[in-house]
Amino acid sequence: MTPQEPPVGEKGIDLVRQALKSQYHASLATLRQAIEKCPDELWASDDYLNPFWRIAYHSLYFLHLYIQPHVSDFCPWEHHQEGVQDMDDYPSPPEIEALFTPHDRPKYVDKVYSRAELLAYADFCEEMIDDAVDVLDLLSPESGFVWYKITKIEFQFVTIRHMQHHAAQLGERLRTSSDIELRWVGARGRKQGGGA
Repeated sequence: MTPQEPPVGEKGIDLVRQALKSQYHASLATLRQAIEKCPDELWASDDYLNPFWRIAYHSLYFLHLYIQPHVSDFCPWEHHQEGVQDMDDYPSPPEIEALFTPHDRPKYVDKVYSRAELLAYADFCEEMIDDAVDVLDLLSPESGFVWYKITKIEFQFVTIRHMQHHAAQLGERLRTSSDIELRWVGARGRKQGGGA
């Protein structure tokens, strides 16, 4: 090893960071596609337990929250309505909610976020990914969120999977209701067609 090379462990962490960034961006690109392609009549349809826009918001909100080093580092999006992030109107336990919901935000009042608003939130999240991943202590034995009893690195996989889960949910809804297909995004910067 030459003096300029970082130790193998540091190089390994750098590779993990690059992979995490790539997969965060790819997952967000898939979610963005769903938001962009959703027909107007499906956006706020009450034919489903949760409307399309709310699932998209839920996914963006929890990406924004969980990419922080610690719950105390979180500051909600400037247009956040308290409670809208909770699916099915089941709120988080009060002791958890009190940790990260500023009480100066308006409560949820059935305001449907527009496509433009959610694309702006997606842009906001996109811009924070690289810097956020760079400051995470990926070797920490704690997630930074008291309700998740897992390591910081595993928590990143959980967060990416959460976003992918909801992007797939919305993709299936688009395909079933409107025969609209989402293209596969395998990694940041490498758009790939068809199949997994």
